[in-house]
Amino acid sequence: MDSHSNLRSKRCLSCSSGLYPTGMVLSILCGAIFLGTPGILAAQAEGPARVPNTDSTQSKRPLAPAAQSAQGMQDYIICADDELDIYVMDVPELSRIYRVSPTGMIAVPLLSKEVTAVGLTPGQLAQAIGDQLRSAGMVNHPNVTVQVKESRLHSIAISGAVNKPQIYSIFGKTTLLDAISQAQGLSSDAGNTAIITRGEEGNRMAGTNQTNDTKSGNPLLNPDTVLVDLKRLMEDGDPALNYDLYAGDRVTVQRAGIVYVMGAVNRAGGFVLKDDREQMTILKALALADNIKSTADARRTLIIRKSPKAAGGSQEIPVELQKILSGREKDRVLLANDILFIPDSASKKALFRAGEAMAQAAALFVYRIP
Repeated sequence: MDSHSNLRSKRCLSCSSGLYPTGMVLSILCGAIFLGTPGILAAQAEGPARVPNTDSTQSKRPLAPAAQSAQGMQDYIICADDELDIYVMDVPELSRIYRVSPTGMIAVPLLSKEVTAVGLTPGQLAQAIGDQLRSAGMVNHPNVTVQVKESRLHSIAISGAVNKPQIYSIFGKTTLLDAISQAQGLSSDAGNTAIITRGEEGNRMAGTNQTNDTKSGNPLLNPDTVLVDLKRLMEDGDPALNYDLYAGDRVTVQRAGIVYVMGAVNRAGGFVLKDDREQMTILKALALADNIKSTADARRTLIIRKSPKAAGGSQEIPVELQKILSGREKDRVLLANDILFIPDSASKKALFRAGEAMAQAAALFVYRIP
């Protein structure tokens, strides 16, 4: 019997003796590979090496503030003074934060020449760095990712009555609500008006919408300024008021008027006016402060009002509170930032000094009127 016959007979013996046939062996191998794949992928994700910046990993990598989408990031054009997060797989010496120089270059360690960054997208810069690493013979198959961490030119500023006023970098579509969210929401003394002051790009991009802005009930102070009714935006969810923001725009959330009531009252504090047109009177303020205490000396009630022309920057206005409470005198209107002070008869001080009262008012709890 020749060698081929012996081989065939051995195969037959293997099958007849209950050993694994060829088909079963292939099934076992495929199953092992299939079951082992999740473990391999998990080990790769947990290992020290970072994964290339592809669509499947973009959401796992922390983005710069106000970044909106991977597509927006890839369309972004790098500018001077941008801060870039560059990662070269398996080369930790090159993976770091780089700042683009005023001349538009970045200095990559181990490369003899600086790399031009200005005018390129993050993807194009990653390709340029990879080409230079390959040409220098440092990395045979370079895998480079570039993300913009911070940009001063591509940014918006939000200030005023928000919890975290700051400058935020933007790399994609950003709206007014996005900016307010980035600023951690409105502060307790926020008014109902936000002012968007357009930058150069905002004027160019939003210029065709000026007619729509007027129709939506937002008066324009000038061609590059828009007033937004925050109450309609936040409570009614009017999408026409959720304006797109562009690099260079500035958002200012105006503070609401606050009237402070302090002294011998049951609930001292600052009370936020609903809007600039609302009138706060002494009787309304006392009602919000749960009325005066039994020890109050109503005869010495004062309104402390800011006045640049007065000595010390404020004036003290005596109030006949007893006559107002009894209806013998007309109720008086309080202005925003007025301090209504009702002294305690047991107090040794006959009057508060205006500066001391204003300092204490700043520390009072602020109540938003429902």
